[in-house]
Amino acid sequence: MKVNWQGVFPAISTQFNDDGSINYESNARMLEDLIRDGIDGVIALGTIGENASLSPEEKREFIKHTVKTVNGRILVLSGCTENTAQQAAKYAQDVEALGVDGLMLLPAMIYRGTNREVIAHYQHVARSTKLPIMIYNNPVGYGVDINLEMTAVLAEEPNIVAIKESTTDTRRLTELQSRFGDRFNILCGVDDIALESILLGATGWISGLTNVFPRESVTLFKLARAGRIEEAREIYRWFMPLLRLDTIPTLVQCIKFAEQIVGRGSENVRLPRMTLIGDERAYVEKVMAEALATRLDLDKYNLN
Repeated sequence: MKVNWQGVFPAISTQFNDDGSINYESNARMLEDLIRDGIDGVIALGTIGENASLSPEEKREFIKHTVKTVNGRILVLSGCTENTAQQAAKYAQDVEALGVDGLMLLPAMIYRGTNREVIAHYQHVARSTKLPIMIYNNPVGYGVDINLEMTAVLAEEPNIVAIKESTTDTRRLTELQSRFGDRFNILCGVDDIALESILLGATGWISGLTNVFPRESVTLFKLARAGRIEEAREIYRWFMPLLRLDTIPTLVQCIKFAEQIVGRGSENVRLPRMTLIGDERAYVEKVMAEALATRLDLDKYNLN
C-alpha cells in the first residue's frame, strides 16, 4: 500500500462548551479556517484532541462530524488511543466505515507492553482494517520506543505505511531512511525540531502550533522543501518560542489557550486537565504577545 502523506497536518483540538460538551460548531469553523490557510490534512483525536477524555460514542461522533465537514478537501487521519488491541481494532473498523483516510496508531494505553506485546498490538490492529496506518512513536510521552528492529517487523504489514517520529532525536530519521529507504512516509511529530526534520527528509509535519499559526507553518514547510533555508530559518526563529509550548506536559492547555487568544477556539479542557493559571498562563500570554507584535509578512516569500 502506497500513500502520499506530505505537508503540514495540524493535530486539531477538540473544542468544548463551558459545560464540557463538544462544541461541533466551533470545530467546524476551525476546520474551515485551517483549510483556507493551506494545510494538507488534519489529525483528529490525537493528544491535542484529548482522545482519552472522550467516550467511545463521542470519539465516533467527532470523527463523523470531521469527515463530513472536510468533505474530501484534505486528508483526515484519526488518532487511535485505546487500552487494548481489541478495542483499538474495533475503533479502526468503525472509523474506516465513517470515511477517514488513515489511522495514527498508538501503543496500548495504561499497560506499558514489552517489545513483543507492542508489536502484537500493532499487528492485530493492522490486520483488522484496510486503512493505511501511521505508527506514532513517542517514547517521551508514552514510554515505548518502537525501535528499528521492531519497525522491521512491522514493515511486513502492508498497510503500516508511515511513522510519526517523536523521539526528539533527529538521528532517528536518518536511521529509518538508511534502514528502510522509502518504505515509510516519515513525518516530524515534534514542533521544535520541525525544520531540522524537514531538511533531513521528513515528508510531513504533524504540529500543535499549526492550529494557531497555520500560514506560517505551511510557509516554513514549503520554503524548507524548496531549499530556501535562510528564509525558512527566519520564520523558524520567530516561531521557536511558540513551538516550545508543544513539548511540555501542559501542551494541550497551552495550545488551546493560544487558539483562544487569536480567536480560533476556546481554552476549555476536560478534567483531569485544567486551564492555565498564574505564571504558566502569563508565560503563554507573553510569548503570544511577542509573536503577534513581530509577525512576519508572509507575502514577501512569494510562494504562489
